Amino acid sequence: MKRFLMAFTLMLPLLANAANDIQQDNLFPTVEFETSKGTLVVELDRSRAPLTVDNFLRYAVDGAYDNTIFHRVIADFVVQGGGYDPDLNDVPERDQLVNESGSGLTNSLGTIAMARSNEPHSATNQFYFNLNDNYNLDPSSRRWGYAVFGEITEGEDILQQLGAVATKFSAELGAPNVPVEPLILKKVTLRPE
Repeated sequence: MKRFLMAFTLMLPLLANAANDIQQDNLFPTVEFETSKGTLVVELDRSRAPLTVDNFLRYAVDGAYDNTIFHRVIADFVVQGGGYDPDLNDVPERDQLVNESGSGLTNSLGTIAMARSNEPHSATNQFYFNLNDNYNLDPSSRRWGYAVFGEITEGEDILQQLGAVATKFSAELGAPNVPVEPLILKKVTLRPE
C-alpha cells in the first residue's frame, strides 16, 4: 500500500499536466463548441497565431468557457462570447495578449478572432465569430486589427442560427445587442490529436 501511495503521489503532477494539455506540438488543434443551438467545430491555426491559440486553449481546457454566454450578437457582423456566465458575472481573465492581427489570417465569414478594447494589446478571454467578411477588422498600415486564430470546419448553419437571434439593450451590461434569450456556450472541448 505504501508503494502504491508513493507511486500515485509521484503521478499527480503528470495527471495535472495531462488535464491541462493544450497540444503545444499540434499546429492545427481542433475544438468543439457545444452551444444551446448545436455544435460548432473549429480548427485553430497555431502556425500563424501561436500566442492567441495557446491563450484560448488554456481557457478552454481549464473549463473557463463552460456554461458561459454569447453576450453580443450583431446580425451579419459578429457573435461574441467568453466573458460572462449566464448570471452576467465576469469570467476571470488572464494577462493581456500581444496582438497577432498581422498574421495574414483575415476576418472572413466563419473565422474566430479575439475581441479587445481600443487598446491593440488588450485581448484576454473574449472571442467572436465573424458572421460576414469583416475585412474592416483586419490590420492596415495605419491601425492594428483583430487577431484571427481559426475557422469553423463544421456547423456553419449553427453559427448562422446564433447570429439570427433577437437582441436588446441590457441595463446589467450597459450594452446593446445582448440576446433576449440567453445563448449558452455549454462546453468547449479540445479534441484529441
